[in-house]
Amino acid sequence: MRTAAAVTLGLLAMIVHADEGMWLLNEPPRERLQQHQFDATDEWLSHVRLAAVRFNNGGSGGFVSPDGLIVTNHHIAADALQKHSKPGHDLLKDGFHAKSGGEELPCHDLELNVLQSIEDVTQRIESAVKPEMSPADAFAARRAIMAAVEKESLEKTGLRSDVVTLYHGGLYHLYRYKKYTDVRLVFAPEAGIANFGGDVDNFEFPRFCLDVCFLRAYEKGAPAKVQHYFPWAKQGPAEGDLVFVIGHPGTTNRLETYAKLIHRRDHTMPYTLARVRAMEAALLQFSDRGPDERQMTATDLHRVANGRKALCGQYEGLLNSRVMEQKQSEEASLRKEAPDDAAWKEIESALTKSNAFDREFALLEQGQALPSELFSIARHLVRLAAETPKPNSVRLREYRDSALESLRFQLFSSAPIHADLERTKLTCGLSFAAETLGGSHPLVLKLLDGKSPSIRATELVAGCKLSDPSLRKTIAEGGLTAITKSNDSMIRLALALDDESRALRKRYEAEVEEPERQANSKIAKIRFAKLGRSTYPDATFTLRLSFGIVRGYEADGQTVPFHTTMAGLFTKADKLGNREPFETPVRWRDSKSKLELTTPFDFVSTADTIGGNSGSPVLNRAGELVGINFDRNRFGLVRNFVYTDVQARHVAVHGLGVIEALKKLYGAEELVAELTTDKHK
Repeated sequence: MRTAAAVTLGLLAMIVHADEGMWLLNEPPRERLQQHQFDATDEWLSHVRLAAVRFNNGGSGGFVSPDGLIVTNHHIAADALQKHSKPGHDLLKDGFHAKSGGEELPCHDLELNVLQSIEDVTQRIESAVKPEMSPADAFAARRAIMAAVEKESLEKTGLRSDVVTLYHGGLYHLYRYKKYTDVRLVFAPEAGIANFGGDVDNFEFPRFCLDVCFLRAYEKGAPAKVQHYFPWAKQGPAEGDLVFVIGHPGTTNRLETYAKLIHRRDHTMPYTLARVRAMEAALLQFSDRGPDERQMTATDLHRVANGRKALCGQYEGLLNSRVMEQKQSEEASLRKEAPDDAAWKEIESALTKSNAFDREFALLEQGQALPSELFSIARHLVRLAAETPKPNSVRLREYRDSALESLRFQLFSSAPIHADLERTKLTCGLSFAAETLGGSHPLVLKLLDGKSPSIRATELVAGCKLSDPSLRKTIAEGGLTAITKSNDSMIRLALALDDESRALRKRYEAEVEEPERQANSKIAKIRFAKLGRSTYPDATFTLRLSFGIVRGYEADGQTVPFHTTMAGLFTKADKLGNREPFETPVRWRDSKSKLELTTPFDFVSTADTIGGNSGSPVLNRAGELVGINFDRNRFGLVRNFVYTDVQARHVAVHGLGVIEALKKLYGAEELVAELTTDKHK
């Protein structure tokens, strides 16, 4: 069997013509789309931009009715479902259906963003950084001007305003978003059908998953009225059809230098895999204690297991000599256009410097030694009190004026925090820190305070009262006085660690982040000079347009069809003894006869997607929704570094399968009517 990485290359000459790219909406691939006889007009691009939705918990979605109805993946909404669950009432496992608006459940801490405009602010950002500045001064100047641009935009428009770094420092765009914070659950199927096949089938195809969830955005207590939404298609895609994926891909590494990829392969990724595997083992052990613990840890465990499997596929790609040879060849071609190798050497120097302290930086400042929601809250309270009295221009980025509303919305959420789960995760993080740095490392000694990881975690959680959102608000309102007087264990720990954590961050910014950014800016200019704007930037969890062809593929000597059917679901379940994770929910087994079993269930295309695209609407030429993206196959895992359409595919739930299930199994006639009646077209 050929591995994911082994099949990625081979057709390098075809990349120019392949349907590659996660394209900016303000710099669309018009010429490439014209090869498919499609005209991406300004009107069409504006429409899909305003109908697309970003989920601030890391996913995508889209409006599907003028009454604020939104579709995304079940696994993107799983956190909201879990937070409404309690012993004996598990919405994540059993599903949820609000038959009327009065039954829709509020999501405690979910913010949705809809992109209103994009403005190129590159010249203004770059002009603030002078050539004679030290890296530390350059970083501070860049931070100050970005904060100023965002604050001016927020005050002028009232919209969330974020300066986004593109091409790793080659461009800066200002993104303005409309925010929705009153978001309510409408419908979710059972986890057993949303994630049929579980971790076994994750990143595989054929698939049989109804990985969908419907929510509704509200404004002023009433369903939001939206002009732009994706009509639900009456017909599904056929093989060979052009489709579009509109969503928010998280992170790719395709424009990174060869030295950076080597550093990822030999340094960063082994560390990350070890950390993720440790947490997965801890969560599995916790979930095996009983049904309540299993319910409590479901979303964390899914996220960590999914991350582990994705990282393994990416690591395999970096270990493949053909992938690395291609990256080295591409870089050699670009370096021929440069006057010297200075930019690449600057990145190599920054990577060497980072090796001396990046573990401490990750464990402390990035919080990997303290993977606790309670500690995260405590750190935000400590830093809010310290940062907000400062001028906006010198604050840490997450406490700038334009970010405070969203930060406070998350910080004061009434979502439940489970002490037992907090202890488990904290014990794992503290143990991992000791294993990584050694038991005699000064940071480990400070973290453990002379105790074992489990005893220290128990002590910290027992002495923390920050699970009470009213207490958080009181402390936040009290500022530095309330912080210094607090005897809360997590606040005391955050205070004790803050000076060292800030020092590590400042060192990272000056010795690694800013030199890399400046070097990448030079490389981007060389790339623009050679290729113009025919390239796209790496993904940044901002809105992108991808496109591709609905097409099956060959794998393991067999032809894999472009879609599956509902009949295939029951065939696979029966073949595997109808046992978890291949157990169909009772509703599906008992009502199988009601279904038209030839109905398409999931399908694949060559469109370029990555993590963060989960929940992205998949559209036909008419702009109608034909599917909801939810995964990649294993051959697509290497797409973090290189694009391939030989076997790599993104996987989507078929729109017709959703309607069939809603009508025949869930009695969701009102939801089907909202999606399909002519008045919503």
